Amino acid sequence: MSIDRRLLLLGLVGAGAMVSGCGGVPTLPRVPGLGDDDYGSRMPLPQSGRGGSNRVQAPGRTSFPEIGFADWSEAEPEYVLYPGDEIEIATPTAAELTRTQRIGPDGRISLPLVGQIMAADRTIAEVERDASDAFASQLRRPVVEVTLKTAGPIRVWVGGEVRTPGMIEMNGDLDAYQAIIQAGDFLPTAKQGEVALIRRGRGGVRMMRAADLRPRRGEVIALRRGDIIFVPRSTLGEVANFIALFRNALPVGFSYAIGGQYQQF
Repeated sequence: MSIDRRLLLLGLVGAGAMVSGCGGVPTLPRVPGLGDDDYGSRMPLPQSGRGGSNRVQAPGRTSFPEIGFADWSEAEPEYVLYPGDEIEIATPTAAELTRTQRIGPDGRISLPLVGQIMAADRTIAEVERDASDAFASQLRRPVVEVTLKTAGPIRVWVGGEVRTPGMIEMNGDLDAYQAIIQAGDFLPTAKQGEVALIRRGRGGVRMMRAADLRPRRGEVIALRRGDIIFVPRSTLGEVANFIALFRNALPVGFSYAIGGQYQQF
């Protein structure tokens, strides 16, 4: 931020304080437990409409539904198909219609006589039911059996305070700390003892738990397809980030020391 922009913001704040002091705009009553300089206490009240009632009401704590994760469970949910999986669609009553197909990038497969149906993000039983319904207009006994032949790439995602965040393909068994190493290992600002592991649960609902992935004393957690690992920033990392932002706002250089490391700008 340049000096001119900072002076402009200071001027706007000062003008707002003058208007408030003159009584031109009513202010919100002081909320118990909050300081006099709390931001909310300086916001103007909504203007009253006809009949003396406020046209705009302040939202309460329950105005927005809470968005949370499902309770964590180690139970393995039923396998769902993914783009890249190779499946066999067999029709015992019409063997000439049996096909082996790879699920396309759009998640669909193509059935003879009836066209495309969605297969990705669905269980094998659901695909069998949808294919049977699609063949109902063409076959007297529309029986369909789906078999997974080859699973596509098994991917997990690592983000946050790692050197190279992104997607990792699992070629075999992989635990959470091994995935961190493949992502370039932790950054010095990482909070290694409270890493978020997000996983697909029953019904496609996401679950989340905190994992201790510190080397030599952390947990060994086997990863599953679609897992997301997010490494948060430690308190030290938050301080370093604040100082970096503060440095960019200053027109002059300064220096500081964190964790025994001297930095100068």
